[in-house]
Amino acid sequence: MRTFTASRLENASATAGGSVRSTKLKTENLNSATVKIESSECGKDGGTQGAGAAGPTASAAGSSVPGIVVKEDASKIFTENIQTSGAYSAREESLKREEEAGRLKFVCLSNDGIDEHMVWLIGLKNIFARQLPNMPKEYIVRLVMDRSHKSVMVIRRNQVVGGITYRPYASQKFGEIAFCAITADEQVKGYGTRLMNHLKQHARDVDGLTHFLTYADNNAVGYFIKQGFTKEIHLEKDRWQGYIKDYDGGILMECKIDPKLPYTDLSTMIRRQRQAIDEKIRELSNCHIVYTGIDFQKKEAGIPKKTIKVDDIPGLREAGWTPDQWGHSRFRTLSASTDSATNQKHLTAFMRSLLKSMHDHVDAWPFKDPVDARDVPDYYEIIKDPMDLKTMSKRVESDQYYVTFEMFVADVKRMFANARTYNSPETIYYKCSTRLEAHFQSKVQSGLHSGAKIQQ
Repeated sequence: MRTFTASRLENASATAGGSVRSTKLKTENLNSATVKIESSECGKDGGTQGAGAAGPTASAAGSSVPGIVVKEDASKIFTENIQTSGAYSAREESLKREEEAGRLKFVCLSNDGIDEHMVWLIGLKNIFARQLPNMPKEYIVRLVMDRSHKSVMVIRRNQVVGGITYRPYASQKFGEIAFCAITADEQVKGYGTRLMNHLKQHARDVDGLTHFLTYADNNAVGYFIKQGFTKEIHLEKDRWQGYIKDYDGGILMECKIDPKLPYTDLSTMIRRQRQAIDEKIRELSNCHIVYTGIDFQKKEAGIPKKTIKVDDIPGLREAGWTPDQWGHSRFRTLSASTDSATNQKHLTAFMRSLLKSMHDHVDAWPFKDPVDARDVPDYYEIIKDPMDLKTMSKRVESDQYYVTFEMFVADVKRMFANARTYNSPETIYYKCSTRLEAHFQSKVQSGLHSGAKIQQ
């Protein structure tokens, strides 16, 4: 039974200069059967652009509390918004609606002699020929029209827009994918993924298959991985060896067909799973409650126009905040006092001394004032978050901006990072930033180790 594959369709491409399907496909023939795929198409969609035949397959294929809003109707949370439902589920739901409306259908056909089916098969053959221009057309015709092969097709407005041709080996319970393509003007719409799901459902329920095998070239591997194929072959070798051929340059890939998954209704299953998870999260947390924001207006140097009490921030206490967490800092050595006002006083004094130390340093001259856009026209096009010693000094003296030492350190690091981003390493500005940063770090360490005995 297995010996017939050695000569199966061997004459299909005799007019094209020899057998395309031999025991070992030559590398040059393999390259001629490869289709260039734009990675952006495959990455966005998981749909197919073109697939190689019988050799390396290519693809491109409401609350009563004022100011609080509670999200309702959990059943719609993950279906109405593409950002919350995910691109996969959103596309699948859209295609399902098209199928239900009759604008789109997926059919599995073979060469049965029925006129309408023959028209669709010819349309599919034409798509394969366009997407695989280097593949001999006689070979494509022979496989698509061969009665031992089946084709799952996407029919839109009675026109074929793509399909997969495969050969089922019912006795061995696996199938070999030969061609896989979506017409160029219907890509990035999810047809490739939906097509593969219909193929798996049909192969399992009608053909009784448990696995698919295909040889994929480098362009097709990404698509097939997204469709559940792996490079590890777990199917027993005696089930497929001799039925499909080995190809130089192609990667043999396998997909196990799950016996229970509803492949054509995966989006519904995913939606219900996410809905169940969302409902469980609601039981364990209040993350579905949205509080109103605060009216936070700034003046010069980002200093707030008015002091906002932490206690007045909506939802903060409900999230577990307690007053003793105010101004929390890892640098507790600044003061042994537990009083927040005393701690803030010590923090301000320490930051003021660090700024003075940097300001007096010989390498501080590039950082004392904001960069003048008239002198450096493109600076603010490259540096989106500028910082300088003058701005930090205003923030320190306001006693309102730096509530933790980490905030102050973050601004200093940003100032040095900006200098190294805009200037090349051989410039004086870059070297000044490196030396001044080292000076700053040494002062911080000495201040922390000495218990922050700062003269005020």
